[in-house]
Parts: sequence; C-alpha cells; structure tokens
Amino acid sequence: MKAKHQRLILVLVALAALVGAGLLAASALRDEAAYFYAPNDVKTRGVEPGKAVRLGGMVVEGSLKRLADGVTIRFDVTDGKATVPATFNGIAPDLFKEGSGVIAEGAFDTKGVFVATNLLAKHDERYMPRELEGMKYNETTHEVEAVTQ
Repeated sequence: MKAKHQRLILVLVALAALVGAGLLAASALRDEAAYFYAPNDVKTRGVEPGKAVRLGGMVVEGSLKRLADGVTIRFDVTDGKATVPATFNGIAPDLFKEGSGVIAEGAFDTKGVFVATNLLAKHDERYMPRELEGMKYNETTHEVEAVTQ
C-alpha cells in the first residue's frame, strides 16, 4: 500500500472517531441542556425520582415553614403556571425568603416533593446592602449621599 493511501485511511479513521465522540457527547448532554427546570416543565414533562436536577422559580408567599428541628424548611416554588412543593434541610442563605427567586439543587422523591441539597437565592436588581440603605449614588459627583425626604 502506498504512503498516500495510508495517510488517507488514517485521516478517515480520525474523522470518524471525532464524529463518533461528538455524537456520544451530544447524546449524553441531551437531557441536561437546560440550566434548570421550571415548575411547569416538571408538571408537563415530568422528572424521574432520584435524578439530580435544578429547580428554579419564585418562593410562594405564605408557603415558607420552618419545622421544629430548626434546620428543615418546607416551601413551594412557582413559575406562575405551576407550583412544586420542596423541602430543604440545612442553613438557608440570608436572601432566601418568600417572594424571592431561588434555584434549588437536588432531586424529586417518589411523592413528587423536591428535596433540595443546596439553595441559591437570587436578589432583585434593586439590591442594596444594609450599610447603604437610605443612600443614593449621585451620578454628577460620583459620590454616595444620604437620601433626604
């Protein structure tokens, strides 16, 4: 066999290997392409119990309950279309409260309750640190000043 034919076969084998690796990676990531599941996605498509996922939405007003053990929290997550019950055992972030955004990492149990292992609380774009409450930024002078009523 000529060297030219050997190189051609080697290039074709390498190309086939790259295509195969790409297809394998794409099939493995097919279900994980979404950053998180919204409650409506869970209700319409379903998520198998025990599968590690992220659930994102808003904490429903009036749903946050702390149990007697002091570390277990029960709450509901909604996206405005559907609501999913959730529970978390641990210390919640300071920004985690009713009406705030949350992304919870964990899995669903067989009863359809999301059991979170980690909570990521989201603040709104108007967030103001406690130290700066009652202050505003003056764009002209580029200084922070007290707000007068």
